[in-house]
Amino acid sequence: MEYRVLAINPGSTSTKIAVFDDDKELFSKTLRHNPQDLDKLGGLLDQYDFRKNLVLEALQENNVAPESLKAVVGRGGLVRPLHGGTYTVNEKMLADLKDPSRWGRIHASNLGAFISNSIAAKLDIPAFIVDPVTVDEFEDIARISGIPEIERKSLFHALNIRYTARKLVKELGVKFEETNMIAAHMGGGISIVAIKKGKVIDVNNALLGMGPFSPQRAGALPIGDLLDLAYSGKYTKKELATYLAKNAGWMAYLKTDDGIEVNKRIENGDGHAKLLRDAMCYQIAKEIAACAAVLEGDVQAIFLTGGLAYGKPITDGITKRVKFIASVHVLPGENEMEALSAGAVRILKGQEQPKPY
Repeated sequence: MEYRVLAINPGSTSTKIAVFDDDKELFSKTLRHNPQDLDKLGGLLDQYDFRKNLVLEALQENNVAPESLKAVVGRGGLVRPLHGGTYTVNEKMLADLKDPSRWGRIHASNLGAFISNSIAAKLDIPAFIVDPVTVDEFEDIARISGIPEIERKSLFHALNIRYTARKLVKELGVKFEETNMIAAHMGGGISIVAIKKGKVIDVNNALLGMGPFSPQRAGALPIGDLLDLAYSGKYTKKELATYLAKNAGWMAYLKTDDGIEVNKRIENGDGHAKLLRDAMCYQIAKEIAACAAVLEGDVQAIFLTGGLAYGKPITDGITKRVKFIASVHVLPGENEMEALSAGAVRILKGQEQPKPY
């Protein structure tokens, strides 16, 4: 029996949707939103009814009857820290997604649970989220930062990393829950994680944490110099946070975050661009090696994923430095829609139980 699932992935000015019959995609579409139209609706969470109606219109345009759906699954937003898996949307989850106090903000992905729940409730089918960015399976030792006021946090590209890990273990003929791996998701931000028997026990924190710089983010910085910059009067706190999270890395040095553009510059003889690409690969490899230490050298596989993994010079630059640890597998792409649908299908088929929130 095939299970038809609607997957919904809200972004700041778009909503990606896709319908799957098991792992077969029937259609996918990105619904673009005019920022001025969204502003008229009020706050971010006031947008979900507007976006839900656009989703339903897209289903109709693509001849998908809502009554044919068996589940609706949304991108997991900034919920409380929890273990990886598929969670049933409930009122407690929705209440937490309305509350910005835990993470200091509300992200567009928070809308995924609201839209999914609204559509599913009228159809009397389940609504889920899968592997939100707040998946936290740290061992206690990984939380220690160096000062009591700061605790290391688990924030990473959980959805794609856990989905890609499941694909890889299937190819390798091993079980996810019995395998140690290291993963690097490489996009505008970079997540590098240590996976111990199916749990992500350490990660660099892909937003404003540690680890390598990325096309947009600063990564780890020398503390003294960062303090000087913070107190220089050049930036407000908000401006500095935006700089470090969106306009650092390649953006700061090369004025682009486009891997294709950087590679073209290098092919045309731009030595500075090559240095910056090589430096990013160098830092990614260092972080992968650090994860090998976390796993005490017991690593069965390393995999590289995300949009930048389409670039062979990048994957080759990393592989040459870490292949001594374990075999390196290149599995490019973000795969978010497939990952959402697969998480719901595993529940519908009884392969997993939904986790209570």
